[in-house]
This record gives sequence, structure tokens and C-alpha cells, in this order.
Amino acid sequence: MKIAYVGIDLLKCVLDTVLDSGCEVIKLFTCHTDNVTEFNTGVIDSARRAGIPYTLDRIKRRDLDELACQGCELLLCAGYYYRLPLSDAFAMVNVHPAPLPEYRGAWPMPVMLLRGERMGGVTIHKIASSFDTGDILLEQRFALYPDDTLEDYMTRLNCILPDMTRRLLNDLPELLVTAQPQGMGEYVPMPVESDWTVTPDMSVERADAILRAFYGYECIYRDDEHAYELIGGRALPGNAEPGGGLPVRGGFVRARTIKEL
Repeated sequence: MKIAYVGIDLLKCVLDTVLDSGCEVIKLFTCHTDNVTEFNTGVIDSARRAGIPYTLDRIKRRDLDELACQGCELLLCAGYYYRLPLSDAFAMVNVHPAPLPEYRGAWPMPVMLLRGERMGGVTIHKIASSFDTGDILLEQRFALYPDDTLEDYMTRLNCILPDMTRRLLNDLPELLVTAQPQGMGEYVPMPVESDWTVTPDMSVERADAILRAFYGYECIYRDDEHAYELIGGRALPGNAEPGGGLPVRGGFVRARTIKEL
């Protein structure tokens, strides 16, 4: 099968599975990332090693026309920042790292964790004109636990994605025919800075919930005089040793990286 792949490193296991399957990847479309919290270096390295042409330019309609001329049979998207144009010349499928239709949106996983959801999931669906609304080909859910971080969520998701990807590739014609409409759903709002900001008056439980929900990405700790960028932070109960953490109500915050802003 000839495939065009669209994505960054967040769901790179999908690309790895495609390459291992023997399918021909005719082009990789990725996009610019900060390469601090989100990366494109892994998919680019894989493309270079396999001799696959790649681009960081945003996909345009003419790119789809060129793919059709090359005999593309499937465009597979697994993490991309932009809306894709549509083509009827080949199947277009997206990997969404959350259950649908309940959690449509660009970054639903932190919202799920902040809401205390007990089930996460991944959905593979047709790409439609509206974000995350296309018919569902495959879906699988997994348990979430009270102390889970965003990193835990993505680890579980990436454990189940290879098998789902193999099934997609092996059974694509049947899955396209039997795909199920989503029905009514919810678009969760894209988180904003206030959602990932911790302040000293927050309880240690609330501070930790925020830090877990955005674990691995930049969070902010802000008091009356200073602001700090935190990556890989957690809030712990008790008293920190001098210089050992940033205070919150009933505890303190530690982080892998703390940078004053």
C-alpha cells in the first residue's frame, strides 16, 4: 500500500508500525515544533533513513493532487497542527489521542486529566471537513488512575497504537465500509495559560492536578513577585527543605526544570 504520512513525534509509533509493515511511504509531511516539549526530529530521522522525501511546509491542495498522481492509497495523519484539505482520490484517516465524540479538539488529554476522567482512549477516524467528526474506523479505551500524568496517558496510548495501526493497514477496505458515524459530540476548548498556572494559594491537590495534566509541557508558577516556567513538575504534601521547592497550600512544588521568567 502506498501511504502519505502526516505527523510529529507525539505518535511516532504509528509511523514506525507503517514502516515495519512493508507499506511504501511516499512522503512525510511534518511541521515545525519547539523540539523542547514537542518534537519532529524522530519522524524526520526515520524518513531520512528510509529515503522518504519530507517537508515541513503546510499541506496544500496541490500536494494531495501530486499524491494522487503517485498512486497514494491512504493519507494517515497522527499529530499535525493544521487543518488538512480533502481529497476523494484516496482514503484520509486521522489518529485522535482521545475518545470520540466526547473529546474532540486539538489537545483534549490535559482536559480529561483535569476533569478526573477514569477512561482514556484513542480513535482512528476518517478525516472530514470539521475537526474530529469523521466516521470511526477503530477505537480503544484504557483505564486512567487518580495519580496519572499526561506522560502516563501517552505511554498507555502508545502501547496500544501499534496493534491498532496494523489492523488499520490490514483491514482498511473493510474498515472504510463499516466505519460508524460519530453522532453528537463535544469540542473541548484548547487549554490556555491560566489552565497550566500554579499559584501559592492553591491547595497541594489542585496544584498537583494541574502539573500532572500538563506533565512534560511548560507550566507556570506565579506569585506576587516572580514567575517560573516548570517542566516535569509535581506538587507534594509537607514542607520543603530550604530552597527545595516552591510553596503551595499544604505542600510544595518540585520540577525537573525550573526557569525564572
